[in-house]
Amino acid sequence: MCDACIINAVKDRMLSRRNFFTAAAGAGAAAAFSPLGGTPALAHGHAKVEDLTHTYDADFPTYFGAPGISTEQNFNFAENGFNLMTLTVNEHTGTHVDAPLHFSADGASVDEIAVGDLVAPLCVVDIAARAAQDADTMLTPDDLKAWIAAHGPIPDGACVALHSGWGSKTGTEAFRGFDGEKQHYPGFHIEAAQMLIEETGARSIASDTLSLDHGPSADFATHYAWLPTGRFGIECLANLDKVPASGATIVIGAPKHRGGSGGPARIFALI
Repeated sequence: MCDACIINAVKDRMLSRRNFFTAAAGAGAAAAFSPLGGTPALAHGHAKVEDLTHTYDADFPTYFGAPGISTEQNFNFAENGFNLMTLTVNEHTGTHVDAPLHFSADGASVDEIAVGDLVAPLCVVDIAARAAQDADTMLTPDDLKAWIAAHGPIPDGACVALHSGWGSKTGTEAFRGFDGEKQHYPGFHIEAAQMLIEETGARSIASDTLSLDHGPSADFATHYAWLPTGRFGIECLANLDKVPASGATIVIGAPKHRGGSGGPARIFALI
């Protein structure tokens, strides 16, 4: 398609915000941008954006329980005419990315994650009803098979997210579920991770809990199975109850500090 055609298509969409959100506009976008390499997940119009990121502060726990962020006010508007703070942040704080390097000796650091993997079809596997009865439950191959039976194959490049209902527990002791010896919250069973690796083209997995592994895990089996393959993870997602099981596109604003094992990320879904 010629450059002028693309420019005109974009201008037409900009002139009418209402039309931007109609199915017709979605079809126009697909026609205009698919020759430029757009993925199927991006070829449709989106009606809204849902924030999947928790607001975090010194009260938001890390896996180890301690706060993951502190701030120092260096300049303030009243005295200096502008505000500026210094942040000290644990890489694995709040809604964040686990880079392959997090659980491998020489895996890709967070700045090396391919940008194409940061915009992906979102597949939400809902185990919240089971998790309400058993905090230590795990997403299993059977859950993935049930999702596939209902929604079709997991798309190449997908992010497969575990929805346990834990996102609503932030700010409470139940989010970490520490009983003095172990933590208690759902996660991915290693066999589910292996199924995704061997049978799908998924590039990331995500959870609304503090870890890709379930809370009582002592060996981080899912981390060690998933991350060393060059794929990445996301932990502490919010609002998974507000996105559909399939059809949304996740946008992962991963940090880009050189050599990082991960980092807090602004993540949202286009629905």
